[in-house]
Amino acid sequence: MRVWPIFKKELRLYFTSPIAYVLVAVFFFISGLFFWSIFDFFSKASMQSMMNPQFARDLNVTDGVFRPLLSNVTVILLLLMPMVTMRLFAEERRSGTIELILTYPVRDGAVLLGKFLAALALYALMLVGTLLYAGVLVYFARLDWGPLATGYLGLLLLGAAFLAVGLFVSSLTENQIVAAIATFGALLALWIIGWSADSVGGTWGKVLSHLSIIEHFDSFAKGVLDTKDIVYYLNLTIVALFLGMKSVEARRWKG
Repeated sequence: MRVWPIFKKELRLYFTSPIAYVLVAVFFFISGLFFWSIFDFFSKASMQSMMNPQFARDLNVTDGVFRPLLSNVTVILLLLMPMVTMRLFAEERRSGTIELILTYPVRDGAVLLGKFLAALALYALMLVGTLLYAGVLVYFARLDWGPLATGYLGLLLLGAAFLAVGLFVSSLTENQIVAAIATFGALLALWIIGWSADSVGGTWGKVLSHLSIIEHFDSFAKGVLDTKDIVYYLNLTIVALFLGMKSVEARRWKG
């Protein structure tokens, strides 16, 4: 399928322009601020817990620092992932190079998958850097590795779904800014769709809750691997990539 050449090209493009460096720097800056704030609050709570033994027994870094940090990282991803994917197809459609690529003896699926894997590799690099926070926690206290592993698996699956949606949206437009805004809107809709589940109630409430992209992340953060959550993210990723491939195919036939 010749995915590898497309992957290398796209990954190189990220790092030959300022976008990757800016995104990585912003990600670590904001996540670092969140970590410092949460850890500082936890440290003060730990000092106060010395006066209350019962409170001290319920205090641990996994629930007090790591899980809140994961929740905050998901918000950062909601804001940054559209910027990772906005140029993948939009820029090439604007410059006209997409038509050139589509004349190569490469399947549309290979083009799409190569771009997706390049974006996923950049995202994985960002996640690996956050292991520094886990290292700091281990230095000061005992960390439960179960929720750590499932939490990072959840972030990887969530990010993959975000990127797939962004890739699909980018394939629909020639404008990077439009692609970023539209991707953010689509992800935000998937994020908040479950907020009204309780008020709706019944079957429709369950449907809305199931469709919410963030509802499925909670189990991972708690250290619970639920098949339905894994299947949800994989299905969303596959469907978005399929739609993206159909969009590229339509572009080829138009050309």
